Amino acid sequence: MNEPSSSTPTGSDPAEEAPRLGRTGTSRPPRSGRFLAGRSVAGRSLAAALLLAPLLATGVACNQPPGEQVSGTAAAETREADPADFVQRLAKYSDFAAAEGRTVVAGNEGWLFFLPELQSLAAGPFWGPTDAQGQPRSQSDDPLPAILDFRDQLEAAGAQLLLVPVPAKASLYPDRLFDDVTVGVPGDLAPYGGAHQAFLDELAARGVHVLDLYPLFAARRFDGGGRLYCRTDTHWSGRACQLTAEAIVRRAVDEGWIGAEEPSPYRSETKPVEIRGDLWRDLPEPRPPVETLELALVGSGPDLAPVEVDRSSPVLVLGDSHALVFHAGGDLHSQQAGLSDQLALGFGFPIDLIGVRGSGADAARINLLRRGTGAAGKKLVVWVFSARTFTERGVWKTIPLLPPEG
Repeated sequence: MNEPSSSTPTGSDPAEEAPRLGRTGTSRPPRSGRFLAGRSVAGRSLAAALLLAPLLATGVACNQPPGEQVSGTAAAETREADPADFVQRLAKYSDFAAAEGRTVVAGNEGWLFFLPELQSLAAGPFWGPTDAQGQPRSQSDDPLPAILDFRDQLEAAGAQLLLVPVPAKASLYPDRLFDDVTVGVPGDLAPYGGAHQAFLDELAARGVHVLDLYPLFAARRFDGGGRLYCRTDTHWSGRACQLTAEAIVRRAVDEGWIGAEEPSPYRSETKPVEIRGDLWRDLPEPRPPVETLELALVGSGPDLAPVEVDRSSPVLVLGDSHALVFHAGGDLHSQQAGLSDQLALGFGFPIDLIGVRGSGADAARINLLRRGTGAAGKKLVVWVFSARTFTERGVWKTIPLLPPEG
């Protein structure tokens, strides 16, 4: 869950309002009626309590965050979602959980959330010359100059940059974090993107090619095709990898950056895979049941032989562990079903890959620099990382594509 710096180039009772915290780092958010969209949450709260009973069996009751007082009639309140209110709740609860030394936050219906992601959503504007306190912002804390510089270097080398930030899980599933948030159609999710969405607008205004996954994921969340994030892991699901790859291929072809080979020489097979998520692994015993995902494995021939990473490919996927999950195997759950695999299926040729188990901002670009070939032979660089990376400090240095001569 807390990604090390090493890299992998290859690839309830409704009246009970106190948060409950497990001994080894699990927090349960308190409820409030401020986001309820007109129905009682008592039934859902009971169901959530039953689902989370194994998780919380070893927990201890703690005081709720200051000011998070909920009346006995909260479940009957009806109020439109207020983005500022949601961010305020996230900030308050994040501070509370951090002070308790927690990193895993237990939502409802078996969903787990990563505290740094919640803190990122609550951070407010994270770019520009000054921070929220009016103090000068360090250049390595501001993602905007680094992204613009990387875009310019790639374009000078003849390659296009497509930035693909992975939205925070809580921004697409706020109802799985707080019991009293109700969403039923894509428009209900509009308030939950926070400053991340405003930053993507800023990038687009400056000519950066951005694939904004938020509206795509918001629309697909309700189509019955399966969840877009792992319940018990910090990463997106295999289905999200497929949808993202399809959107990248469409964008690349529509923009004229690169063509796709038709028909693709590759195929996919869907199979259920049990995962032991990074958040799940941080829970105390006894843990809840493991999670099962439907993954589309990509390969060729009757034996579905894997599509090998190809450094000579015109397309490079660069990023954090979202570029590796379902591809690298081991604790990243599977092989042949990650983003690069789905892109190979869509484009019809192998993909180059630099993925890191660390910051998708500086560590990934440093690994590209270490190759010593820059963007030679590349037409498209897909830079994919968790949106929480935007608010990480000290990771947004400007890094050259090539080492200095001599």
